[in-house]
Amino acid sequence: MNISKFMKSAVTAAAISVASPSAVAERFIIQVDNQNKGVVTALSRQMGGDVHIESDGFISVSFAGKNLEQVKGLLNNPHIKLIEIDRKRYLYNLSNHYQNSAGDPMAVQVVPYAINQSNASDASITIRGDGIKVCVIDSGLDRSNIDFTWTNITGTNLTGTGNWDSHGGPHGTHVAGTIAAEDNGFGVIGMAPNTSLHIIKVFNEDGWGYSSSLADAALECSEREVEADVISMSLGGIFSSATEENVFQEFVDKGGLVVAAAGNDYDNTRSYPAGYSSVMMVGANDGDNNIADFSQYPDCTVVTGRGRKQKIKEDKTVCVEVTAGGVNTLSTYPASMATVNLLSVDELSYSTEGFQNSVQDSVNAPTINFGFGDSAAITAVIQNDNLTSLSGYICVMSRGGISFIDKVNNCSSLGGIGAIIINNEDGMINGTLGDDDSYIPVVGALQADFGAIMPSANTDDIGTVGAEAYLTVGLSNYGFMSGTSMATPAVAGVAALVWSNFSDCSGEEIRAVLNQTAIHPEQTTTHDVHFGNGIVQAKAAYDYLNAEVIKPDNSLCVPDNVGDAPGGDPGLTVSGYKVRGVHHVDFAWSNFADNETVTIQQLNPATEQFFVIHTKTGNGTTSHNLDAKGGGLYIFKACGDSSCTVEVEEVF
Repeated sequence: MNISKFMKSAVTAAAISVASPSAVAERFIIQVDNQNKGVVTALSRQMGGDVHIESDGFISVSFAGKNLEQVKGLLNNPHIKLIEIDRKRYLYNLSNHYQNSAGDPMAVQVVPYAINQSNASDASITIRGDGIKVCVIDSGLDRSNIDFTWTNITGTNLTGTGNWDSHGGPHGTHVAGTIAAEDNGFGVIGMAPNTSLHIIKVFNEDGWGYSSSLADAALECSEREVEADVISMSLGGIFSSATEENVFQEFVDKGGLVVAAAGNDYDNTRSYPAGYSSVMMVGANDGDNNIADFSQYPDCTVVTGRGRKQKIKEDKTVCVEVTAGGVNTLSTYPASMATVNLLSVDELSYSTEGFQNSVQDSVNAPTINFGFGDSAAITAVIQNDNLTSLSGYICVMSRGGISFIDKVNNCSSLGGIGAIIINNEDGMINGTLGDDDSYIPVVGALQADFGAIMPSANTDDIGTVGAEAYLTVGLSNYGFMSGTSMATPAVAGVAALVWSNFSDCSGEEIRAVLNQTAIHPEQTTTHDVHFGNGIVQAKAAYDYLNAEVIKPDNSLCVPDNVGDAPGGDPGLTVSGYKVRGVHHVDFAWSNFADNETVTIQQLNPATEQFFVIHTKTGNGTTSHNLDAKGGGLYIFKACGDSSCTVEVEEVF
């Protein structure tokens, strides 16, 4: 199986955000079948509600002074499907737009937006990855980037890929930084900065490898010398491999956690290794809580057998389980391998692109309205009694009228030390300054950010001074990438962060808690194929575990009813085949607790009683020889300590 790195570049995040609700929301959306909408509308009015909207499948109602739980109590009616807060929406309001903190990571420490979005920086989480090791299977981690605690990092050289600490492209270094970049006052910070890493480089110079290499790498992750707790893989392909699948299942059976990328083709294709039940599949979202426009969304069904033996069942372990920030993600690069373009105004970061042939430099100064940067703008500056020059200012100019290089030269000739050119249409400017190099750094900005960046709402108000701005164009040890590749190490990092505070947990228990505490942007508890259970939440997972009781063996983790693997009710799949005419069956069972005794049972048709043919603790797989030939009907079930699966038939 060819393995392609799940990464995209130069994807621009949206600039529309969601405002935070007040402590007591007054307006609510009530979902209801249309045939019962009149009844629920009347009931809402009877309970003192003011109905604002009656639409297809829902109504919007306000209840003065009531919060969500109180309204749910008022409207306890079987016709109601869902009650949720009617959220306010604001254009270009960045109060809840998850963004990187402002600044150049070469000089100050920048916090990637996914950390805030996942609440991984909360001060109450005092242990930040200590004692947990993440095995990163990727393109290597380049030793030239010093934003790591290198004494916490080991690696393995595989045949044909070179040294693990010499990059095979920036992908692996970027992934590693998202997990464990050091908290040191510069660069970026990882989700769990004290986590140990083991690096295995599986990609060749062409950027692909084989499933056998991946299986080998996974085995290395579990070796005594490594003993990783988490495997993180930002890679995949469309075909499965039994060898690969078995290795990951063995890693999980030993107590580990495996996370992998869903893929970047924005279709319902299931990629592997993410598509194995033992592997936690991760999708990507942006800084505004939207699903990324590349994140794959396979369905949650599994088909076994053929013809009349075919069976279809739901299995939430083979589709997206959670998402994390994966659009325009800032992280570590091999030294000077990234071209970085940064723009912040009044300490708020904005999407930007550098201009081809722009000088590489960084400037920090007040902004000034320079109109279209044309002759009229020059005249206005010269005739301004309070100005006469642009010395010490960053020119903010609108696109149009004259060429980019003429705008920039006009700004520079009057003393301007940097330039921001705002687009006059949707999308980002991908501009060039022609064959001439500019004398000042130049970046572009989105039309949507005009009102926030331009010192005056009127382009003709030339000379109006605005807020302090920072812009940089140049080579850097830090850069942006987009993809489910970037979301995957974010989830691996959150897992390491949480697990380090509750070391008695197993990997499957951590997986279950991350699923349990993820937050869906639409405030629903319903699993969907895009977000899975929602955006992963470090603080919520920490709080969830912190509130739980101590188990009888004095270990602190998840109670048995929550420690089940994600995916709903316990399930059993049966696949029959013949070996020299003799009937054999393969079993796979899931969604039992890790410490639960599970028996595989077969029906005796003569006594109509089930008898045990296999016993194991927790989830797993096994094969069984039925020692019979010819035709036949067999019925099986899997039983745990308190419940059994539905009965499954197998016909030969």
